[in-house]
Amino acid sequence: MNLILMILVAVALAVALAIIIVKFVPLKLRWLISVLLLAATGYLVYLIYNGIMEPIKFNKEKKVRYAKVIEKLKLIRDAEIKYKEAKGVYSKDKNQLIQFIENDSLALIRTTNVPKTIQLGGGITKEISVKQIDTSGYEPASKYFVGKDYKGMFKVPGTDKEFEIATSEIEKVTGLFVPVFEAKTDKQSILKGLNKSLVKQELEAIETDQIKGPHVSVGSLEEVSTGGNWPPFYDKADAKTDKEK
Repeated sequence: MNLILMILVAVALAVALAIIIVKFVPLKLRWLISVLLLAATGYLVYLIYNGIMEPIKFNKEKKVRYAKVIEKLKLIRDAEIKYKEAKGVYSKDKNQLIQFIENDSLALIRTTNVPKTIQLGGGITKEISVKQIDTSGYEPASKYFVGKDYKGMFKVPGTDKEFEIATSEIEKVTGLFVPVFEAKTDKQSILKGLNKSLVKQELEAIETDQIKGPHVSVGSLEEVSTGGNWPPFYDKADAKTDKEK
C-alpha cells in the first residue's frame, strides 16, 4: 500500500512540476530544472526499488533465522520425547534434560504375540493371541544425540535469550491425564534489526504458510501435541536427510 501511494504521489508531482516549468520557468533556467528533476527521478526510482526489494529481503532473512531456531526446537523436542519414554513425563528443567542425555538409558522393548486360552463357558474354549511386551535390554540416551549440540540447544540463535520451557497435564478423557510440554521463544527477538513495520506484520501472521502468532514454538500446553507451529517447508530438509539415510 505504501509503495502504491508513493508511485501515485510521484506521478502527481511530476505532472504538477511539468505544468509549472512550462508556464512559469524562463527558458534559460529550464536546463537547471531538468538536472534537478533527473536527480529527483533517480532518487524516486531508488525509493521504489527499495520498497519492492525490502519485503523480499525480509522474507529471505526471516526464513534463514527461523530455520536456525526451529532446528534447536526440534532438538529440544527429541530430548523431551526420549525423556518421556524413560520417565513417563516431560521435564522443564534444562539441566535435567542435558544430564538425562549424558547419563541415562532407554529400555529396549520387544513385543511378541503369545497364545492364550480363554473360557467361553459350557466347557468351550478359544485360542487367542495376546501381545506381550518385554524389556530386552537398555541403550544409552546419548545414542540419539551423537553429533548434535544438545548442550547448546536451549540458546535461541542470534539472540541472548534462552527458550522458555513449560510442562503440564491435560485431561484427555475423564480421569485420564496426559503429560504435555511446550518450548517457545518470541519472534521479535529473532527478527531484531529488521524493518520494524514488516516485523510488526510478522507478529500478527495468520496465513497457513507462515509461523502464526508472536512466537515460534513446539509442543503445546493446550492439546496433546509434539508438533511445531511452523509450516511444513521448514521440515523438508529433515525429510530429505531421512531419505538419504
